[in-house]
Amino acid sequence: MNTKLSYLLTLLLFPFLSMSQDLRIQAVPDFEIDGRGSANEWKQTDWIPLPMKHGDGPELSTEAKVLYSATGIYFLFNCKDNKLNATLTEDFADLYKEDVVEVFLWTDEQYPLYFEYELSPLDYELPIIIPNREGDFFGWKPWHYEGERRTRHATSIQGGAKESMAQIEGWVAEFFIPYALLKPLGNVPPQKGTKWRANMYRIDYDQGKPDYYQWQPTKGNFHEYESFGTFIFD
Repeated sequence: MNTKLSYLLTLLLFPFLSMSQDLRIQAVPDFEIDGRGSANEWKQTDWIPLPMKHGDGPELSTEAKVLYSATGIYFLFNCKDNKLNATLTEDFADLYKEDVVEVFLWTDEQYPLYFEYELSPLDYELPIIIPNREGDFFGWKPWHYEGERRTRHATSIQGGAKESMAQIEGWVAEFFIPYALLKPLGNVPPQKGTKWRANMYRIDYDQGKPDYYQWQPTKGNFHEYESFGTFIFD
C-alpha cells in the first residue's frame, strides 16, 4: 500500500478507532479474593486486552476482568513480566513510578471528579479522589478509611519470588473497591443499566523507563477523563 493511500485510510478510520469503548459488567454475589483470581465468579466474564500504547520495550501481554456486586466492584489483572520493578513498601506512596496497575472510575459526568486506584505487585495500594479542573488535578486521601470503606486487595507472582527486582514470568493483581469508599460521587451504587466512564492501565519499567498499557487510549496522561471508555452495569 502506498503512503498516500495509507494516509487517506487513516483519516477515514480515525473517528472509529478513537471512539470510546463500552464494556458490559456482570453482577455476581460477593466473593473472597486471593490475588490469583481463583474464585469461580471470574469464569463468568472474559479477559479484556490492555495493549501497550506508549513505550519502547517489547509488548507484554496484559489483560483485565471486571465484575460487580451489591456492595462494590471487582478487578483482576494478569500481567506478563520479566522483572519485578517494585521497591516501594508502603501504601499511598508514588506507586506509579514503578510497576503498577491502575483503575480510574468517573461515575458521574456532571462533575470533573473521579476515583483513582493503584496497586503494586508487592500489594501496596493508592486509593484517591481526583478533582480535575481543566487539567489541573491533585489527589485526596480517603478519610475514615476503615470498616466497609476499606478496599480488599491481593497480588501473586508467577515464575519467581515476590521480592523487589526479582526475575519473574508475570504477576496478578486482584482487588475490590466498595461503593462506600466512593461516597459522595454520583451514580453510586450502580443499578442495572447505570453507566460509568472508566479506564484501566498498567505501567511497566522493564526497560528502565515506563511502558504504558491502556484499555482506552489517551493522547497524553492517564487523567484525560473525556477519553475514558464506558462501563455498563448489566
